Amino acid sequence: MHDVLIIGGGVIGLSLAWDLAQHGRSVRVIDRGQPGREASWAGAGILPPANLLRPALHPYDHLCGLSSRLHDEWAPRLQSLTGIDTGYRRCGGIYLARTAGEAAALAAWAAEQQSLGIAVERLERADLTRIEPGLRLSVEKSPVFRGPCFLLPDEAQLRNPRHVRALVAAGEKLGVTIAPNVTAIDATIEAGQIAAITTDAGPLRARQVCFTAGAWTGQLLVRLGIAAGILPIRGQMVMFRCARKAIAHILNEGSRYIVPRDDGRVLAGATEEEVGFDKRTTEQAITELTAWARLLVPALAAAPVEQSWAGLRPGSFDGFPYLGPLPGLANAFVAAGHFRSGIYLSPATAVVMSQLMRGEPPEVDLAPFRVGR
Repeated sequence: MHDVLIIGGGVIGLSLAWDLAQHGRSVRVIDRGQPGREASWAGAGILPPANLLRPALHPYDHLCGLSSRLHDEWAPRLQSLTGIDTGYRRCGGIYLARTAGEAAALAAWAAEQQSLGIAVERLERADLTRIEPGLRLSVEKSPVFRGPCFLLPDEAQLRNPRHVRALVAAGEKLGVTIAPNVTAIDATIEAGQIAAITTDAGPLRARQVCFTAGAWTGQLLVRLGIAAGILPIRGQMVMFRCARKAIAHILNEGSRYIVPRDDGRVLAGATEEEVGFDKRTTEQAITELTAWARLLVPALAAAPVEQSWAGLRPGSFDGFPYLGPLPGLANAFVAAGHFRSGIYLSPATAVVMSQLMRGEPPEVDLAPFRVGR
């Protein structure tokens, strides 16, 4: 019997498995499909900067700050252990506003970031032209963006599929058992604990169980009589293939973004749609994202769309993930509901959940993330 059974092999579950294994726990991870092929694979891998050195205003800020520090540490460690370059790059992010109202809101947000000790540089139009010549600032003499805009030089990115592959390889090197195509169906409860998880491959037992199944976590918890309020939010993405690098920075406008990769690929996303568990792309959304990206970056007009896809983010009613023990079950835990920040918050989530499950005080206050809040 394993020490820990993790249900869900996305970036949260794989990160947790790796941390637990480093502390001597035997871990089994099961996934209803291939590990890391749902939301963990589908995202763009944007890692906003956060500051762990200043007092956090909220435990969520602390979680962000810890993740920001850990990404900087994990990327070289994972590459050293596995030989996989996760694509972690501190490329910087430019934040843009299209209307006067959006510009005012962006300026207030930038001031808040500065108050948290995050490096923020104000950019006028001439600055944008200088540091990001691939960005279009006007169309037929009309401005596309209204200044000022802002640069966060410490914003980083990684390549989600590579990061997930590195976590799988690193976990397996430490003895983590990773079982694809195993679906959790139900649980046997005895004396206030999960005695076994019923799966389509037979019953599985472990001393502790953690649910990290992303958008599907809510369905699993309902079978335990626990309502967690996790729902799927579809996000559609487009990937262009350029002969050479079109832009140098991540471009952010509201909830949409353009992310350049070192090999010339450029990602544009993403939508936010409540459509249940429907992962199909739609012609309208892909057409709109393609047109928007080509408006901002003229080089994309000649670049073919290499691929488009959709993923299901695990949303929650208040935007915070669910982290901590499951009520009424002494050996059961949850780490899900990270919405658009699963990759970003995965290392800190793994560390604090590992601490909790090993009987140590978590270094982040988990009270705001409890089930039933």
